[in-house]
Amino acid sequence: MKELEITQQQLQSTIILHAVGAVDSNTAPELQEALLRATDAPSGGVELDLAKVSYMSSAGLRALLLAAKALQKRGERLRLLNVPPQILNVLNLTGFTTFIDVKP
Repeated sequence: MKELEITQQQLQSTIILHAVGAVDSNTAPELQEALLRATDAPSGGVELDLAKVSYMSSAGLRALLLAAKALQKRGERLRLLNVPPQILNVLNLTGFTTFIDVKP
């Protein structure tokens, strides 16, 4: 059984990734790969829907950081949607909300 499932949706110039499961050291590389693949487009936004993510470790935060940096190079910001309270708390404490747009 997969611990993390990621699906991708294209809306106009925005790529939306939907993650389901826990993001830990085992599954973070999968999230990182999906995020970086989404940032490969020359323009457009990238959004990550975390509504069904139960847990995010520091490895998951690293994946978010790498995607945010890749988007920043082209003048975009990573957007997180439906962020669960426990993950939002970690994002606030670590300062990630200063360079990632969050919609709880």
